[in-house]
Amino acid sequence: MNNNGMMEKEEIFSKVLRAGRRTYFFDVRATKAEDYYLTITESKKFTNDDGSYHYKKHKIYIYKEDFSEFKEILAEMTDFIIREKGNEVISERHQKDFKKDYEKPTVESSATEETKSTDNFTDIDFDDI
Repeated sequence: MNNNGMMEKEEIFSKVLRAGRRTYFFDVRATKAEDYYLTITESKKFTNDDGSYHYKKHKIYIYKEDFSEFKEILAEMTDFIIREKGNEVISERHQKDFKKDYEKPTVESSATEETKSTDNFTDIDFDDI
């Protein structure tokens, strides 16, 4: 028990997933009846202008009676995303070497400019003048 007489929720089993500015905590906890449930906590770090930082946390509770459907829907959603978009991460905030379109020269655009300039060019033989 803690100081105010309330029982603290004991963590039975825990795992941590660090993902950039986010950290996910997966914790198995016990109910008062000694049954288990799962909490998933997302903790995201925010940096203030003065260099100090703080965390925002969001937590969901998943109980045993919902595990089967939760797993099915989670698998369905993740499979859909991978099937539709693949495993490659395309978000610029996840790629350290990402350059915006206007920062990188493209072969297509330079070839197109050359083609445009030669299409408008008329070949003149100076012997004709």
